This record gives sequence, C-alpha cells and structure tokens, in this order.
Amino acid sequence: MSFSAIPLDGSKPEQYAQLLGQARALLAGERDRIANAANLSALVSHALPQLNWVGFYFYDGTELVVGPFQGLPACVRIPLDRGVCGAAASTRQTQRVADVHAFPGHIACDSASRSELVVPLVDADGALLGVLDLDSPVPDRFDADDQRGLEAIAAAFIEALR
Repeated sequence: MSFSAIPLDGSKPEQYAQLLGQARALLAGERDRIANAANLSALVSHALPQLNWVGFYFYDGTELVVGPFQGLPACVRIPLDRGVCGAAASTRQTQRVADVHAFPGHIACDSASRSELVVPLVDADGALLGVLDLDSPVPDRFDADDQRGLEAIAAAFIEALR
C-alpha cells in the first residue's frame, strides 16, 4: 500500500474535511487498532501545525495505557481521575484546555505542552476504548473547529474497528 498525504488548504473546516478524507482512506480495510492508531497519529502529526504530541491511550479496564503516538516519550499509565486524558475518559466528553497549567491534576509528561485537546474513544455500546490526545506548545492552540474536526477523525477510527 502506498499513501500520500495531500497538503491541506482552505478554511479550517475545509482542511479538517480533507484530513478526514485522508484518514478514512488510510483506515480503509484495516481493523487492527494498533496499526490504525499508529498511522493516524503520524497522519495528524504531520498534517496539523503547532503540535508536539499526537497519540492514543487505550483503556485496559482500570486505567489508560499509552498506545501509538508521535512525539517525545510519554507517561505510560494515566488513572481516570488524573489529568486531561483522565477527565476525557471518565466523563466521556472532549476536553479542550487552553492552559494545561491551570487544569487541576494536570500531568506534565512533556513540560513544553501548554494546551491540549483530548477526545474520548467510545464505541457504539458506550464502552470506553481510550482517548485521542493532542498537545501543543502554544497556549490556546485548539478551537471549536479543531474539536469538531478531531472528533470526526476519532469517530472514523472507531468506525474502522468494526
């Protein structure tokens, strides 16, 4: 298989629509969550500016465990009652944090991270699979367009697992 990422252009919503198309093409026909998480992490990391970490944490029934990612080495295990990832997993709601240092219980895996967006991965039955986590060294990097776009990409990831 050969894959070429096409540079994104247009408005931010148009760019996310293009990125979603690339993600769906990349995930097509593959159901393995590790393979898909690895490729999706690389795609998003290379497509979006001002990121220093993109990756997955998978729920093992007790806590979140690091999965495939792009960036510096990460925290291996995250309890559901700690940090932005834990908040997204336990509430099953996307967490968009403008300043991670102001977030109660923030876990500083990379001291360069200033803002974060974490999308929970929940299957059709409501079971928690994990989270998609993006960090940026730029304060307030993520907006509502980023949230909607990355939630759509996370949904494509979950859909590919079926």
